Amino acid sequence: MNILNAKDNGFNEALKKITDRSENVPQEIEVTVKEIIDNVRTNGDLALLDYTLKFDGHNDILISEKELKEARSNVDNSVIKALEKAFKRIKYFHEKQIYDSWRFEQDGEILGQIVSPIEKAGIYVPGGKAVYPSSVLMNAIPAIVAGVDEIIMVTPDSGNGINPSILAAADMCGIKKVYKIGGAQAVAALAYGTESIPAVDKIVGPGNIYVAMAKKQVFGKVDIDMIAGPSEILIISDGTGSAECVAADMLSQAEHDEMASSVLITTDESFAAEVNKQIDLQLEILPKKNIASGSIENYGAIIVVDELTAAAEISNNFAPEHLELYVQDPWQLLKMIRNAGAVFLGHYTPEAVGDYIAGPNHVLPTGGTARFFSPLSVDDFIKKTSLISFSEEAFINCADDVMSLARAEDLEAHARSVEKRLK
Repeated sequence: MNILNAKDNGFNEALKKITDRSENVPQEIEVTVKEIIDNVRTNGDLALLDYTLKFDGHNDILISEKELKEARSNVDNSVIKALEKAFKRIKYFHEKQIYDSWRFEQDGEILGQIVSPIEKAGIYVPGGKAVYPSSVLMNAIPAIVAGVDEIIMVTPDSGNGINPSILAAADMCGIKKVYKIGGAQAVAALAYGTESIPAVDKIVGPGNIYVAMAKKQVFGKVDIDMIAGPSEILIISDGTGSAECVAADMLSQAEHDEMASSVLITTDESFAAEVNKQIDLQLEILPKKNIASGSIENYGAIIVVDELTAAAEISNNFAPEHLELYVQDPWQLLKMIRNAGAVFLGHYTPEAVGDYIAGPNHVLPTGGTARFFSPLSVDDFIKKTSLISFSEEAFINCADDVMSLARAEDLEAHARSVEKRLK
């Protein structure tokens, strides 16, 4: 991996290559996704089953409740215990996000806000070679805490069956409807409904580029969490701590995907060189060496800066999904951070603890969208309704102002709807 200096010519271009890596989606993918969505929307199960047979080699799409219940017996007990611990911690954290409906009265007016959960949520869980029971927990638990009536889960089976740990996590969350479908066709089924799949109000969860584009195209018919891009980690270091640990943290993201990005910004040039050396050593014994190598080679970077303030500035422009403050005084550095999906502070807080057990959600904004997006939360599964009630006196007190503004906007019918009550 090249070691860059923030003062080097071409530094901004090198960084732009990383931040812009997922912006350009081939047009043929968008066209294909639109065709799939239109077909499922028009033909329902017929199209859905055809795609599932074509891409996954089967058309038996429903997981029975019996299969869900029996899944735990096929999962190592240590994994079940870890999932149960994670469930409790994630639920506890998200319960802090709950807030109630409210209203106030003044001068004959009652104003307020009704907070209520959406009725149905759809959760997409990656399948095939991917085994992410943690994604089930992270996507389902905020919906559970919000009070969503029904959660429908989809996950593809590409011939090897659904991993029992994914089904065990679904059962742990009380999910009753799980379907063996994936890709754009699964997103379309959740958005528009078919004879077998109920239409939902919101679709959440990560997937490949076809899933991401499908979510983008059905947005408006349903809500979505975000359009997730490749994973990313940015680590700021002052040269304290272990270069071996920093390298391991960078590789923890690189093994996800060849498009994933791992960036280190440090004020210590010798530490940068040592991390670079450790990455090479650890790559050699990494099971997913080929994936991680592609990520590191194309979208990895080690950047040397003079001061931590410069590191914070680069980080804020990057707006990373995961930000590790691997420094002696992370709380002081935190004051300079404006944009990040999740911040991990100190030498003993690797990003992996946030992926699994800490409690905050691991569904985070990617690709710089942490500038305006937030992690998945209870807020994503509620809706707010405004509450307005005026007494006759309160109405009369504001009637002239309403009519004035209506006529200023050339909306005479609005004004007359007030005027008639005055008469």
